[in-house]
Amino acid sequence: MTYTPPIAEQRFVLESVADIAGLANLPGFEAATPDMVDAILAEAGRLAANAFAPLNAVGDKVGAKAVDGVVTLPEGFKAAYDAYAAGGWIGLGADTALGGQGLPFALASAVQEQITSANMAFSLCPMLTLGAIEALQAHASPRQKERFLRPLVEGRWTGTMNLTEPQAGSDVGALRSTATPALDGTWRIKGQKIYITWGEHDLAENIIHLVLARTPDAPPGTKGISLFVVPKFLVNSDGSLGARNDVRAVSTEHKLGIHASPTCTMAFGDNNDCVGYMIGEEHAGMRAMFTMMNHARINVGLQGVAIAERAYQHALDYAKQRVQSAKFGGGRAPVRIIEHADVRRTLMTVKAFTEAARAIAYLNAASVDRAHAETDQQKKADAQGLADLLTPVTKAFATDLGVEMSSMALQVFGGMGFVEETGAAQHYRDSRIAPIYEGTNGIQALDLVGRKLQVDGGRHWRSLFQRERQFIASLPRTGDLGQLGPYLEDALEALQTASVWVSGNEGDKLADTAAAATPYLRMFGLTLGGTLLGRQAAEAARRLKAGEGDPAFLNAKIATARFYAEQLLPAAAALLGPITRGGELLFAIPEDALLAA
Repeated sequence: MTYTPPIAEQRFVLESVADIAGLANLPGFEAATPDMVDAILAEAGRLAANAFAPLNAVGDKVGAKAVDGVVTLPEGFKAAYDAYAAGGWIGLGADTALGGQGLPFALASAVQEQITSANMAFSLCPMLTLGAIEALQAHASPRQKERFLRPLVEGRWTGTMNLTEPQAGSDVGALRSTATPALDGTWRIKGQKIYITWGEHDLAENIIHLVLARTPDAPPGTKGISLFVVPKFLVNSDGSLGARNDVRAVSTEHKLGIHASPTCTMAFGDNNDCVGYMIGEEHAGMRAMFTMMNHARINVGLQGVAIAERAYQHALDYAKQRVQSAKFGGGRAPVRIIEHADVRRTLMTVKAFTEAARAIAYLNAASVDRAHAETDQQKKADAQGLADLLTPVTKAFATDLGVEMSSMALQVFGGMGFVEETGAAQHYRDSRIAPIYEGTNGIQALDLVGRKLQVDGGRHWRSLFQRERQFIASLPRTGDLGQLGPYLEDALEALQTASVWVSGNEGDKLADTAAAATPYLRMFGLTLGGTLLGRQAAEAARRLKAGEGDPAFLNAKIATARFYAEQLLPAAAALLGPITRGGELLFAIPEDALLAA
């Protein structure tokens, strides 16, 4: 079960959707030249395919092992992690002053996608470290940055995010962990956190836990939460490691998938001596943590893309080899199953949805880059507004598709997909966590309709829709591109109507907005995915006409966009009815009558 990084596809999306050339013209991103982009994608792809992909099945079967609070990974993981850290991959997008390479998040996202496709369980370790780096860069003091950031960027240490407690899942404001001030300016942390990804392991020399806790007399809810750094080993003034801190992994979870990713229950301060350092201002912890969470949500969306890509490649390889049954109406001789129309439909569906989700995720990441690097304040604000708007869509739409596409890819294997020997089942099992963590997809949908659509009076979604509307109007009315226009127009018109309806609800009608949230986010993702595939098709047609690039690849981009528009996109307009009918039927059956007698 091999993995081939889709480098040509990634480069094309970076060029045609993320506008990597435009990013390279912004201050700080000058190193993102075409040669550098090619080198990064190629070298990261080799590492993903050769070092991490072979460990995927091993990690699934052996898993992370916990004994007396010590967590060990299967053989080979430590060497692979060391190679990843030594190559500077963790610091790809980090500030050069900290030892990073200062390259765009969009390019780093493509690398993260490759590593995730190769080995999703492993990829969570650097993903969380990247989020910790973002949070510390944005909110830590100069002294804290000097102490904690460079080892994270260099990969000598890893980072975690500690929010969830037994009574405080999605409702983070219900957390009870405490932080008490000490005389030396540090804090003593006490409490328990659950579902802490890579909370303990043997790959790096230290782990930096970012922990949410309440200070004495803090107000209730999220307004009373502060953020703290809690290192596994205390750090001396010269940067060397000191004594073990009072933090430990109590246990690891037995999970449906990602078995090589240790999901830990963490105990802080069992001996009342867990040292923490406050990050940012007191009671401003949620704002600081959201820096890490928003970064993580885009990368989790990429997990949906990555697992769909890996499942697609696996199914495609099997379909090319498996001989079974004669073609419908085509004689009696059995053929490879890739020649059967229904298998082709399945493969095309997985391919088209994966490429649509990838385009959304890369556009989202590039918007984060522009919000960071633009010098014109209006352009910076516009980019931030688009990044914020797209983040819940990337997270929810792409991870839902990750589950759906890994299921469809498994179907190609028939009964062989349902047994563990082929490895197809692992993709399906691994994918299922992504719609749950980093805010369930239902919460992402509520965030989209309840917050993100309302920012600046709806200016950002209206601007995005207008941009896509202008693109559709620019398409020719004949030929392959001409076939796209009517389908894109129908979907965008329905999305515009739904957006106005959702945004206009107030008072008692907000219950209808909540009921509409999930189908609305699905419509948003379906529609934007269609227009972004259309943009790629238009660019492919331009290159074909100019005699640039690989004709087979470019023609496939056009065919994929047409398949998506004609076969998949009509579902977007069909969601307008469910979105605007309100929530009455969700509660029409009394709670005690939901179970049939």
